[in-house]
Amino acid sequence: MRDPSSPPAPAADASAHQPAAQATIAWISGPVMRATVAPGAVFRLREAIRVGPQQLLGEVIRVQSDEIVAQVYEDTTGLKPGVTIAGSGELLGILVGPHLLGDIFDGLLRPLRAVDAQGRALPHTQAPRHVLPGLSAAVNARMRFTPSVAAGTVLGAGAVFGTVERIDGTGRTQNAIVPPTCAGTVTNIAAPGEVAVDAPVLQLTDAQGATQAVALAHFWPVRTPRPVAARLPSDEPLVTGQRILDSLFPVARGGKGAIPGGFGTGKTILLESLAKGCNADVIVYLGCGERGNEMAGVLEEFPTLEDPRTGRPLMERTVIIANTSNMPVAAREASIYCAVTVAEYFRDQGLHVALMADSTSRWAEALREVSGRFGELPGEGGYPTYLASRLADFYERAAKVTTLNGATGSVTLLGSISPPSGDFSEPVTSHTKRYVRSFWALDAKRAQARFYPAVNPLQSYSEDSLDMAAWWQGVYHDVTTARARAASGENEWLELRRRVLTLLDEQARLERMARIIGKDALPARQRLALSCAELVNEAFLRQSAFSPIDRSASPQRQACMLRLLTHFIELAERAQDAGAAPEAIFGLDVLRPLQRMGEEIGEDALPRFAELEARIEASFEALQAKAAPTVATTTADH
Repeated sequence: MRDPSSPPAPAADASAHQPAAQATIAWISGPVMRATVAPGAVFRLREAIRVGPQQLLGEVIRVQSDEIVAQVYEDTTGLKPGVTIAGSGELLGILVGPHLLGDIFDGLLRPLRAVDAQGRALPHTQAPRHVLPGLSAAVNARMRFTPSVAAGTVLGAGAVFGTVERIDGTGRTQNAIVPPTCAGTVTNIAAPGEVAVDAPVLQLTDAQGATQAVALAHFWPVRTPRPVAARLPSDEPLVTGQRILDSLFPVARGGKGAIPGGFGTGKTILLESLAKGCNADVIVYLGCGERGNEMAGVLEEFPTLEDPRTGRPLMERTVIIANTSNMPVAAREASIYCAVTVAEYFRDQGLHVALMADSTSRWAEALREVSGRFGELPGEGGYPTYLASRLADFYERAAKVTTLNGATGSVTLLGSISPPSGDFSEPVTSHTKRYVRSFWALDAKRAQARFYPAVNPLQSYSEDSLDMAAWWQGVYHDVTTARARAASGENEWLELRRRVLTLLDEQARLERMARIIGKDALPARQRLALSCAELVNEAFLRQSAFSPIDRSASPQRQACMLRLLTHFIELAERAQDAGAAPEAIFGLDVLRPLQRMGEEIGEDALPRFAELEARIEASFEALQAKAAPTVATTTADH
């Protein structure tokens, strides 16, 4: 959060510069307090405040004639009536800049990893064990700046004026951009070299002759969406590497998805896998109200992981915001707005960003607790009546856009939900379904069966699937190592996806019958359908997070696998029509390689799918030749 004692930065609106106001606490309950405003002082809604001698960070929630209601984002132990509140004159905001990438912060965007004057991480033995109360988000990072414009250049809002990289040369090279509230003619610009991210490097003069100093980092209010030139429709998916998501329930790049699931269904593990394997340029991982041991695992593991696309440390394209369940509850609300503001900043550089929020239920619980202390009338489930609008405000910040400088960027929002007892009819889940287009429902029974990802294909859906059809058809057209069916004029991906989902739906219906009369009493055609559905689950929908090959799958490998599976099913149905028993079909020696192709055929061995297909066809030819005399003999006997 921005330190109110620091020099004011360019604000988001003309009313940002207000004289510091004073108030005195009259009543306090947990993070909520009422304060009497000093004569002549003026506070405004959503203004950042500092409370008490420790300068705890808070925000004005209500403004009345001589009283304000505020919430504090830190531990309020020790505060009492009579303590002074100081206004900042600015909206609650954060300092966004290139220094955020590759670092770890708390829910108020205060660094959790101690660094030296050059921005290098200090050893754990030298780092403080706790975040001190009232700590401001001080910035002491330095980066190498290379200008790309000269004096006299006219720059608009959001324009690129240079590039920035780490001093040691690692990590992504980022664009230095003008804040959305600034524009003018360059009158001075820093020479190439090392600069502090909060030090002015550019001076602009606007049409009225006023000068503005621009640093690599700038202030932005967290509740205000950053402006864009245009919002664009998305026709390409965010590739996650998880086959059940990409091939059956894709989410658009710049789209929004929800991952609901009860306790122990693998929400956090799935989000971590998406963060490691998706094709976003930048990952913003938000732990919002989750257990401390889970976030400790994330903080310990991510800095050691390797980015599969570049071979560099994964942390170089990741921002982690940790706000665990034992931190002040009101800070959860601020953390989710901080995270999406950080994501929008990198989007404005022309990057594709994925924000993983774990979980929005904990955020909603914070709204419920603070709302109760406000004395507001509760709505469904005890949540405030404005829960739906707050969820809409958050998810609507996801988009694929044309930025102010003409580049294309996106923010994809993926939020997990923790419904009590796995009840998807509870308020947070039901309201979230209204605003997301991809819904990945995690199933407790699949999770208990050690099925990963435990996504239930019959409860999940994707409204983006039709928009992704042309992109997927291009993938299937380019993959020639497996059987191609695009020549028929149909969209092959849509057809294969429809066939798999139909088969899985039939499996659920037949399993209910089998529980009553037994599987062996079913007709041969239905026994075959059950076996084919089990094959799809084992060979395609299940992935091993422990396997270096199977933990993630490219779209090309997914296309080869799905083609091969559906071809096997077609051959199995023909063989059954020719008289082969389902038990004989699923006793073929090619079944084992087909089940294990995800773990045995890697990205660099796609031609092996064609070899496996040839083996499958040869096995079915032999099976049909063996079954044909039996059918002829039976016919002659009749």
